[in-house]
Amino acid sequence: MGNVFVCEHPLIQHKLTYIRDKQTNTKDFRELVDEVATLMAYELTRDVPLETVEVQTPVGPAEGRLISGRMLGLVPILRAGLGMTDGILKLIPAAKVGHIGLYRDPATLQPVEYYLNLPTDAASRMLIVIDPMLATGGSANAALAALKQRGCKQLKLMCLIAAPEGIAAVQQAHPEVDIHVAAVDERLNEHGYIVPGLGDAGDRMYGTN
Repeated sequence: MGNVFVCEHPLIQHKLTYIRDKQTNTKDFRELVDEVATLMAYELTRDVPLETVEVQTPVGPAEGRLISGRMLGLVPILRAGLGMTDGILKLIPAAKVGHIGLYRDPATLQPVEYYLNLPTDAASRMLIVIDPMLATGGSANAALAALKQRGCKQLKLMCLIAAPEGIAAVQQAHPEVDIHVAAVDERLNEHGYIVPGLGDAGDRMYGTN
């Protein structure tokens, strides 16, 4: 069973409080999400494997450690996931980026994939699926399933805020995937919004309704 990691670092929790605040304007909201994504990426990559190498310092040889194997890949779920991507790239600039677009079918209410573009070597990378909100889990599950169908096996999920219902849904469908969040909230309301949450992340990020 994949683990749920709540990033409780004081800086993350401090910035998340301003992200939640409905008085935070669009510019500040985007900047705060970007900053929290950077901090969360630091926590998420804690278990990335290392290999030992030798380098020459100006004084003499030294043993050091570098990330082993291929670098990471990022797969934001359009559109809100884009708002966290640059923050992660600040910390991991060599990461490759794919994109997945999903919409909810009005008849079935199920997520439908309308766009997928991945790095050519995606299957050999550890991929971080990015979406600010893990509400029902429908979009996250669809994205993870789409990546698995393309041969991707090393998967993690990064979200700002999750509802218990969304976590349970992902753990049932993809039990091996670790979930990294900044907060687990109370519940979903009758409209599928996380309570207390932060509203619609995409609308607040881009100033739309």
